[in-house]
Amino acid sequence: MNASIPVTRVTDHGTAKLMPDVDRARAWLLTVDGAPQSYVDLDDPAYLEFEYTRRLGYVLDAVAEEGRPLHVVHLGGGGLTLPRYVAATRPGSRQEVIEADGALLELVAEYLPLPPDSGVTPHAADARAWLEAAPDDHADVLIADVFGGSRVPAHLTTLAYAREAERVLRPDGVYLANLADAAPFGFLRSQLAAFATVFEELALIAEPGVLRGRRFGNAVLVAAHRPPAVAVLARRAAADAFPARVEHGAAVREFIGSARPVDDADAVPSPEPPDGAFGIG
Repeated sequence: MNASIPVTRVTDHGTAKLMPDVDRARAWLLTVDGAPQSYVDLDDPAYLEFEYTRRLGYVLDAVAEEGRPLHVVHLGGGGLTLPRYVAATRPGSRQEVIEADGALLELVAEYLPLPPDSGVTPHAADARAWLEAAPDDHADVLIADVFGGSRVPAHLTTLAYAREAERVLRPDGVYLANLADAAPFGFLRSQLAAFATVFEELALIAEPGVLRGRRFGNAVLVAAHRPPAVAVLARRAAADAFPARVEHGAAVREFIGSARPVDDADAVPSPEPPDGAFGIG
């Protein structure tokens, strides 16, 4: 692939574009309908460019002892940034990627191929449908990073979905999600309320400006039946180039307030972000 030539292709769910990074020899930005989806460095798969992916990476590093292989299910594929990260940092891991846009998976396989020993199996399927068909106690980690354009689809925002996620995880498993919202946080609070119903422990990682309602932005949700490594996560998030805060325990319960989970019948997609809300970090 000529590193100077962008690639544009109409896929099943939009127009995907791969653009080379002039500062890194084999690094690419993937956008779909103009919204940034993934950043991949083929020479350094452990490099995470986007702020929210680094925060997800911090959690992935902390869920088990360093280097231990994990069974990870990724809902949402994009450029397969996090599957590459897990394969590089936890060799021998088994990973499944569930991506509704089969043509996007084909584009990524053609231009950003995985190493043959990556242990990553892509599936062209709807995330909720795949989850409902998966067996109990199936995975160590479940990561949800699913956006239709720049919004989380409605059927992945409900209490029934949260219950399916908990069922598919092993008893000591961890659920992670990339979410986005702004004050007054109706969507984010309802997501936390849903996962608080089925998991004993929650944490939220986001920039202070987002948590204070100053701007629209990403927030990483962590849900598990055992306490997350809050001190470790807090140190790493605070030391990031774009520092973030980790909320846990009483602070999360206070943030949820009177919010209630959403039922399937009442579900709507996550809020439309304002123009320019999503850039690369």
